[in-house]
Amino acid sequence: MTYKVLVVDDSSFFRRRVTDILNKDPKLEVIDVAVNGQEAVEKAMSLKPDVITMDIEMPVLNGIDAVKKIMAKSPTAILMFSSLTHQGAKATIEALEAGAIDFLPKKFSEIAKSSDEAGSLLRQRVVEIARKPGLQQARPTVSVGSSVSALHKERQAKNPITPSTIHSPIPKAKSGLARSSGKEYKLMAIGTSTGGPVALQKILIQLGQDFPLPIIIVQHMPAAFTAAFASRLNGMCKISIKEAADGDALKPGHAYLAPGGRQMIITGSENMGKIKILDDDSPKITFKPSVDISFGSAAKTFGGKVLGVILTGMGSDGKEGSRMLKAKGATIWSQDEESCVVYGMPQAIDKAGLSDLSLPLDAVAAAMTKEVSRG
Repeated sequence: MTYKVLVVDDSSFFRRRVTDILNKDPKLEVIDVAVNGQEAVEKAMSLKPDVITMDIEMPVLNGIDAVKKIMAKSPTAILMFSSLTHQGAKATIEALEAGAIDFLPKKFSEIAKSSDEAGSLLRQRVVEIARKPGLQQARPTVSVGSSVSALHKERQAKNPITPSTIHSPIPKAKSGLARSSGKEYKLMAIGTSTGGPVALQKILIQLGQDFPLPIIIVQHMPAAFTAAFASRLNGMCKISIKEAADGDALKPGHAYLAPGGRQMIITGSENMGKIKILDDDSPKITFKPSVDISFGSAAKTFGGKVLGVILTGMGSDGKEGSRMLKAKGATIWSQDEESCVVYGMPQAIDKAGLSDLSLPLDAVAAAMTKEVSRG
């Protein structure tokens, strides 16, 4: 199957570059380009591409407003290109809230050591978001409205998921179903990547300010993005959310987002956990921050008193960290395939037999609250 792509950017050089990169994959075909957001909206409606790559800063209509109009009129998987600045981070997060699925830095040198590696990553991202049939019922209604519901219905009609198509030994929870095992917990740990910003917002906004555990979050993001993302979440949620800093003490009702480009280690004891932030120049570790590293350190400090949750994301980061947690007796949950943007990270957990429960995104927050309740 060939996926149709619309490339949107006001720079003719960048349009040509992206087009050339994508057309090297036989699974991808750039069917047209647009030079501003308004033209992107019109061509999205007439051409019905599978994926749109979208710049943010454009004349006539900017990328954020274009995403909003496309998601309202002709829901499509959209990948944003962003500058790695604080302002670029804020704009990208707004675009994700408006309905975009994923993002990449516009300067390819900032995501890879070579042009070939950067091109391969771009092609992989576009293919991944293009081929997700259930994309995605999980947008936050506070900012997206009915646009993603329309996208989900459209793709579900083409690829219906029925109980008979699900073959998994992992217990599955339906939307609205909460679960309580009676276990004692001291920490919540969340790992995610592609699709994570929207999924995290969906979950964290539902947690009460009296949530009884500290929460550590590892989201694959560039260094320039995590502070802006944490600040935005903090302004929307009842719990306190911050970019983690070296020496932070873990407190109930507080969430700590691992800083981009560095590693977050959990130290101390189960009754007095602390955060250590480390620089990481190791070429052996792909992700900075890494879910495996943070989860592994949590296993050493908190043992089995951790509820680990792996959400949507590409790759398998989190599998080995979850394995370490599981060996200590911790509980591991995974987001189900139907509600993931990319079922890579949760699938790795599921296939390894590490997940105790597979949950649709809509059910995660209620299940978390029920599971860790001390009342």
